[in-house]
Amino acid sequence: MRNPLRTLTVLVLAAAGAALTGCSAPAVSAESTPAAAIRVGYFDNLTHAPALVGIHDGLLQKALGKTKLQTTQFNAGPAEIEALSAGAIDAAYIGPSPAINSYLKSKGQSLKIVSGVATGGAALVVAGDISSAAELKGKTIASPQLGNTQDVALRYWLNKQGLKTSLTGSGDVTIAPTDNAQALTLFQAGKIDGAWVPEPWVSRFVVDGKAKVLLDEASLWPGGRFPTTVLAVSATFLNAHPQTVKALVQGNADAVAALKDPAAAATDINAQLKADTGKPLEDAVIQRALDHVTFDTDPDAAAFSTLAKHASAVGISTPGSLKGLFDLTALNTVRSAAGQQPASSGGLG
Repeated sequence: MRNPLRTLTVLVLAAAGAALTGCSAPAVSAESTPAAAIRVGYFDNLTHAPALVGIHDGLLQKALGKTKLQTTQFNAGPAEIEALSAGAIDAAYIGPSPAINSYLKSKGQSLKIVSGVATGGAALVVAGDISSAAELKGKTIASPQLGNTQDVALRYWLNKQGLKTSLTGSGDVTIAPTDNAQALTLFQAGKIDGAWVPEPWVSRFVVDGKAKVLLDEASLWPGGRFPTTVLAVSATFLNAHPQTVKALVQGNADAVAALKDPAAAATDINAQLKADTGKPLEDAVIQRALDHVTFDTDPDAAAFSTLAKHASAVGISTPGSLKGLFDLTALNTVRSAAGQQPASSGGLG
């Protein structure tokens, strides 16, 4: 028989923990148990390096214990969000914009962001004869996928430069959502004029494609810091298995810590990329890419309201409240144990 006093104690402690972290506590059942398995999505990008290292070094599986880690690779966030929303995966290493769009479309029911992963590491790369925004008129620029984080950033920046775009590809600048690898091939063949991409694709365009960086996105943000990747989980999974989510957050934190050693990081990232794609990155590419990305479990929550406004301004999402988007309860327990300051939910917990 369920003990009413024990159940009440569990709920009170959960609420108290949420108050301390500035996040709402999940609706945890007293009988909740670790999941038998957790299905995690990620990209083969440098901005997802904690996933790559966490998988290769076994850090995610170690933290998860008896819960089996199952992984799936994606090219860009919108497709990954579709999988999360459909219940095909339980957690996702993902860019902010698709997470925001999903949260707003579901009226706060689809997911929670539970940790940061990476900041920085995105830029607009162009052909060598382009030197200004004005020279982009009439050009074709690729983004990884319609509605992904770099796609929104590209559209918003172009509009601020007085260059019209549309979701159908017309306008002063044609935006062509294209798989990153294909975009590089098209650029090398002279069929597109540039791309707004995350690392390591920025560095691949520069090193392999002889492109130049017209704009580093860091120049658009205070202190040069902007969120590129976060760790999101299905709200349903979080409610059913908070212990498993906490273990995943711990494994991600362990992977972020492992990335403090650049030499070891490059080796382990390349090993996982080779396992996933059959080909590691060249030394010049991976070293350049790592120089432009910072790995941190703090999700930079304060930037999300701005990101939501950008997405709304370019027609990717509709305005709405982001209150409750973050649940940093597990993260701040992990950060406290590591002697780190708690991460803020920016009023969105």
